[in-house]
Amino acid sequence: MSASNPNPVGWFEIPATDLATSQKFYQAILHTEFTILEMPPYTMAMFAADHAQPGCGGALVVGPETVPSTSGTTVYFQSEDCAAVISRVAAAGGTVLMEKTSIGEHGFIGMFLDPAGNKLGVHSMQ
Repeated sequence: MSASNPNPVGWFEIPATDLATSQKFYQAILHTEFTILEMPPYTMAMFAADHAQPGCGGALVVGPETVPSTSGTTVYFQSEDCAAVISRVAAAGGTVLMEKTSIGEHGFIGMFLDPAGNKLGVHSMQ
């Protein structure tokens, strides 16, 4: 951690089996853009991020050790309203695991599987 960014998480990677399919899914549900980075034997589709702001960046990754999973660490994407993101999941090729659910004073969450089979979440304060 640093004084300018108190968030201890600096980067995340989401395993993908078909980068184009995963990229299209996340563009549809999060309304975000990607930058492609070739780092043989890996190919990354990096989520748009403002690295001058607190928070972290991340990427979809295809490579020899990248295996989608429903166990282990769960990444939660920030949103204005997680219900809006969750409402786009099925049409984009994912599976809704949890509709918008209150977590009390901490806001709301929803959970989904992406087309590769990763379990992820979305968070909002409203």
